[in-house]
Amino acid sequence: MSTSTHDENRRLFLRRLIAMSVGASASIAAPRLFAGDSVTVKSVRLSASGSTTRVVFDLSDASEHSVFSLHEPERVVLDIKNALVRDDLDLFALPTSVVRQIRHAQRNLTDLRVVLDLNSAAKPRSFLLKPDPATGAGYRLVVDLETGAGAEKPVLTANGSNGAELRDVVVAIDAGHGGRDPGAVGKRGTREKDVVLAVARKLEAELKKQKGIKPVLIRNGDEYLALRERIRKARLAKADLFVSIHADASPDKRVSGSSVYVLSQNGASSEAARWLAERENAADLVGGVSLDDKDELLASVLLDLSQSATIEASMDLAGDVLAELDNVGQIRRNRIEQAGFAVLKSPDIPSVLVETAFISNPDEERKLRTSAHQQKLAEALRNGITRYFRDNAPPGTIIAQMRENRYVIRNGDTLSHIADRFRVSIGDLRSANGLHNDRLQVGQVLMIPSSDT
Repeated sequence: MSTSTHDENRRLFLRRLIAMSVGASASIAAPRLFAGDSVTVKSVRLSASGSTTRVVFDLSDASEHSVFSLHEPERVVLDIKNALVRDDLDLFALPTSVVRQIRHAQRNLTDLRVVLDLNSAAKPRSFLLKPDPATGAGYRLVVDLETGAGAEKPVLTANGSNGAELRDVVVAIDAGHGGRDPGAVGKRGTREKDVVLAVARKLEAELKKQKGIKPVLIRNGDEYLALRERIRKARLAKADLFVSIHADASPDKRVSGSSVYVLSQNGASSEAARWLAERENAADLVGGVSLDDKDELLASVLLDLSQSATIEASMDLAGDVLAELDNVGQIRRNRIEQAGFAVLKSPDIPSVLVETAFISNPDEERKLRTSAHQQKLAEALRNGITRYFRDNAPPGTIIAQMRENRYVIRNGDTLSHIADRFRVSIGDLRSANGLHNDRLQVGQVLMIPSSDT
């Protein structure tokens, strides 16, 4: 894919954030990004007039949302942050509208996903209406579906894209330390820089096997790289994710276990000040959008939105990685840690730092020295990364296109039967879904890889 197309996808991501901040929903929805109280969808109403169908969701409070279209079959997907549906909500379709069916499900445990199955292609437009004291109406999330010439479905090419070449997602793999910086050193002389480079190379090899993923090693030898240089190299590679691999150490040799870190709010604030101070020297600071021509307030708002979204995505990635590491060995703490590590400070690249084990612990040092354990760690990281992308692949990527090919497990299904039905190998099914065995649960969703993988 061309550089300009990739940049446009990054600009589109930020523009969506900007639209949510300066549109009708903006200033109210943004503080809910990390709020604990759920928003309730109390009712839904449909109306149709000419080429426009309007779907109105009555909400108990303001909420951030996103909307996008999927094709073959035609549908519009609405994701509402930190929301749930009231038990007696009546979801229905209007015979005279473009909407054929409305369905919903919880997503990521906290968010609500509503799917509008359509009879034909339609262009969605969404906005949030604030309460109207005159009528007594509360918060309303409105989705307008426009049919007609302007909403025609794009012509699909043979590979299923919309005329633009689908790209790989890029994963920057950062092996910590290196060169004159050995990192932590175990009692047997095991150097952190050597162990983490071995794991990084194995992770690169594993990700190369995954369709739609391009791994990039930040360092591929025993070289010293400054922390800011690691971020710079990831940005030059146009990374969609940044994974920094380390091995921890403690004066107490009994301490053990893996940890996963994301950027703390304090770290984000200090970094925002640095970026704002230097924005006049950069043409592509945040998601492909320059801050140089923005006033101080707008630049600060845009950077804050980008950082908030990136930290939220980093938390999702960290949760997936931590769950997989739990299958390999002991977890230091069963929660995601937050710190101000410099390598986590890119404002528009979801980033995590993984402490694979304690090199100061004799048992964990012994494991870290073995190729077999390094391979297990690499596979766990691969599984966490692929789990994250199954729900968060950027638009215009091969994985985002593959995401449409999903199957919900029903009673009596087996992995071999599903593989036969979709003409794919059992191995590809396991790899695409991070499965460790063939056990399936009713309601589980499998991503079906293309039959040519």
